[in-house]
Amino acid sequence: MRVLFDQATPVPIRSYLIGPEVRTAAQQGWDTLQKLLLAAEAAGFDVLLTTDKNMRYQQNLAARKIAVVILGRQQGPGLQPYIHLVVEAVNAAQPGSYLEVSLPPVPKRGDPEHGS
Repeated sequence: MRVLFDQATPVPIRSYLIGPEVRTAAQQGWDTLQKLLLAAEAAGFDVLLTTDKNMRYQQNLAARKIAVVILGRQQGPGLQPYIHLVVEAVNAAQPGSYLEVSLPPVPKRGDPEHGS
């Protein structure tokens, strides 16, 4: 399995994905490419891991070979306790599928409900 991280996907997630080849859009030279899905499919990627929640509205995903996994947020520290959800979504991705990993909001500093 080949997994592509877009520009905003936290790179430390890579170390939790055991087995797949993981590349970033920047490594591919695609950091500003408008047609990322087309390029990723043409290059043989199986999964695009992105934080772009609007992708499903901006792209026609129905006829795609590549699976798209959307992260609910991109902040690395707040993502850490839920990394297993991201790994499960990537491992469950099927060609042409769209999965969104919903994560709880990060508590704000000084929020009395969260003991800060």
